Amino acid sequence: MPQIKATRDMADQAARLQARRQGLIDAFMADGNGDFLKSHSDVLDEYFRESFASSMTGLRMDILRNPYAIVALGGYGRREQCVHSDVDLLFLFQKKVPAMAEDLIREVVYPLWDLGFEVGYATRSLKECLFWARQDYEVLTSYLDARFVCGVSLLFSRLMEDLRSRLLSRHSEEVVDWLVERNLARHEKFGDSAYLLEPNLKEGQGGLRDYHTIFWVAKIHYDFKQLRDFEYYGHFSHGEFQELLGALRFIWTVRNRLHLLVGRKCDQLYLDYQVELAEALGYRDNGLKPVEQFLGRLHGEMERVKQQHQLFLHALESARRAARPGRKGVRATAVPGLEVRDDTLAFGGSEDIAANPLLLLQIFEESARLRVPLAHEARRLVHEFAHLVDARLMASEEAVKAFERVLCCPDVAFEGLDVMLQTGLLTQLIPEFGGIVNRIQYNEYHLYPVGRHSLKTVQMVKKFGAHGDPDSDIFLFEIFREIPGRRRLLWAALLHDIGKGVPGGHHAESGAGMTRDLLRRFGYREADVETVASLVRDHLLLVKTATRRNLSDEETAVTCARRIRDLDYLRMLYLLTVADAMATGPKAWNSWTSALLQDLFLKVYRILEEGQLASRRVVRSVDRKKEKLLAACTEEAERRLVEEGLAVMSPRYLLYASVDEIRRHLALAQQLGTAAFVWRIDRGADADTRQVTVCAKDRPGLFSRIAGVFTLNGVDILDAQIFTWRNNLALDVFKVKPPPDRIFEQERWQRAEMHLCEALAGRLDIGARLADQAGDAGRTLPAAGVPPKVVVDNEGSSFFTIVEVFSYDFKGLLFRVTDALFRCGLDIWVAKIATKVDQVVDVFYVRDFDGQKIVEPGDVAAVQRALLAVLPGGREGD
Repeated sequence: MPQIKATRDMADQAARLQARRQGLIDAFMADGNGDFLKSHSDVLDEYFRESFASSMTGLRMDILRNPYAIVALGGYGRREQCVHSDVDLLFLFQKKVPAMAEDLIREVVYPLWDLGFEVGYATRSLKECLFWARQDYEVLTSYLDARFVCGVSLLFSRLMEDLRSRLLSRHSEEVVDWLVERNLARHEKFGDSAYLLEPNLKEGQGGLRDYHTIFWVAKIHYDFKQLRDFEYYGHFSHGEFQELLGALRFIWTVRNRLHLLVGRKCDQLYLDYQVELAEALGYRDNGLKPVEQFLGRLHGEMERVKQQHQLFLHALESARRAARPGRKGVRATAVPGLEVRDDTLAFGGSEDIAANPLLLLQIFEESARLRVPLAHEARRLVHEFAHLVDARLMASEEAVKAFERVLCCPDVAFEGLDVMLQTGLLTQLIPEFGGIVNRIQYNEYHLYPVGRHSLKTVQMVKKFGAHGDPDSDIFLFEIFREIPGRRRLLWAALLHDIGKGVPGGHHAESGAGMTRDLLRRFGYREADVETVASLVRDHLLLVKTATRRNLSDEETAVTCARRIRDLDYLRMLYLLTVADAMATGPKAWNSWTSALLQDLFLKVYRILEEGQLASRRVVRSVDRKKEKLLAACTEEAERRLVEEGLAVMSPRYLLYASVDEIRRHLALAQQLGTAAFVWRIDRGADADTRQVTVCAKDRPGLFSRIAGVFTLNGVDILDAQIFTWRNNLALDVFKVKPPPDRIFEQERWQRAEMHLCEALAGRLDIGARLADQAGDAGRTLPAAGVPPKVVVDNEGSSFFTIVEVFSYDFKGLLFRVTDALFRCGLDIWVAKIATKVDQVVDVFYVRDFDGQKIVEPGDVAAVQRALLAVLPGGREGD
């Protein structure tokens, strides 16, 4: 009977725990209960105390002879129990763990497992606890968070005293070093969560584990008992401590919301959850997307945790270093009020800053000149006194020159801009920068918040001038060396995305206006102001042109040259473009983008150097090709064949194709005969690309069918050039990724050839086959999706209408788009495929079947409607 009653009591206690916990979760969901972590820990405490009091096993174990206690560890020990975090327990015994301990676990822990709690437990004696803490510092850190819950409290006190006297007092330096090294390894593995698009709320740099680490170190080194000791003992100022508490509260709120959304423990904030979390936290569209506002706040709070973590550990290391024999002492610098202490740069005192606020800028100058980093106490003082850098100070030429020297410092390691950003000084100097410090661009394209990206762009520009850098590009170095007045380029690098702090689109245009106001406020000459503002306005011109326009068209480079006008401006714009792409991330900068940009740069450079691309030069180029082709003919029949081919080739084709390519294409045309098509597959410049040349009698929808067949066989199109000779022969040249299975690549190409034959003969419905493979995936906009967009441009080319299609990718997208263009009565002449990462940007040069551009507003609208109807998230009638 007593056992039955005990079982019933345990079940009742578990039910009460579940009810109390659900009430806490409901309150948290309703109003974001700020005490949820402690309240959640408290209801667990109540459960364990009730279990201890009613346990029949506990009575039989004879607690007087072998006392035991239930001890909370980890987050539960710190009273920071999140919704689905593990409940970590230690069942602590005085002498040895009795055999009946397993019965106790069944009584206490099993009901929690039945309720869905993740409970981790250990049953150990005092002696075993000390042994394992000595063997494994992971165990030791778990004991640092230990908290008595119920049982014999003297036993818990004995454990903590023994840990302090027998272990921590003897090995504290060793344990602290281990914690710091483990932290660095964790940062290396999980990355800087203060900047990652999918941050890890716990393990990443700026996450909760950074806070845990400094708290553990403080407990070991300073014998801290509570979090507030950081402020009580002067390690953080009142403001710094309040900032840390605020940051932790927000991260914990996000973590709990994430646990509830996912239904389990989860610390990685994946893209799939971010939009819903932003809405749950109450963010609403205010010109910025709710998810971008949410991520901006989260990154800002994680940056605060990261900074406090670094500040505390560096201060600790300085104190430890100062206590060692042989310290380097203090020496004066050339700037009164600044001094070098133990190889770090420091202020003489806070009173020096109050008397001369210019020191807040000069310390960064001296850091660069002496190649000495700022002491962390100096960083703290910069943060606390940053408000002294006001408009009156920045109106002085001395202050502007000081900042400019930091901006232009060639040594990236000591340029100071990163520390200026971290301490808040940069936003005091340039208030407009505050709008982009934690501004998130919600896509897979940008790795960093806009402010951090801007500083990385500055660093990239400086690296172009570092000839000794083994990773430097000699082409970029030579261009950098030819630029006079590089400060204009560096200002443009710093400010190129400043317009993203203003809600709405067209950030380049708005940024140019903000740049003018800013530099005029700093007293720059009007000519320099206009140059920097123009660079900000045009910073996307080259990359958009290179990736979305036909570089084989003479008109493309001419249009760019007319806008750029000046060789020095072109050099600066090119370096800014490359630095911007490199600082964006690997998905924005690759060998393909690099080659396109360099090709465009050289073409525009040649135009600006020699004058407008003279038709005479184009004619001479084409004439030389014709002469080489005819000279290579050894027989009259061959010469006659080449002459007939040259007579029907378009000027655009003759300008685009090399002599060797023309000869191969003529041979391919000879093979066509009565066949529907012939093709040639060549290995590309690298092992990961192929060039597929298709020769066929031209017909409406040819490109669409080829694209569909490639998609059907897992072949991704990277670029395409479509040519139609005057004898109605179509010659389409595709740059593609080969089929995924390289072992059976030849068989896959043979199957693709068969599919194209069937499609051209009308026996294969490509659209139906692709729909069967894709299901509904091709019509659903991803949760984080930007709606698709179709832009029709009649200004970029004199002879073609340019159609830009922005969409998220899915299997069969290119076929659907090209098929829709065909159904609109449009021929595709040039295609630029998949030139972006977060969204596909497919660009088509088209004319109608009569060879005319699409200019009537009604026709343009019809094309846009037809394309939107086949895109994910698009709607007919948009």
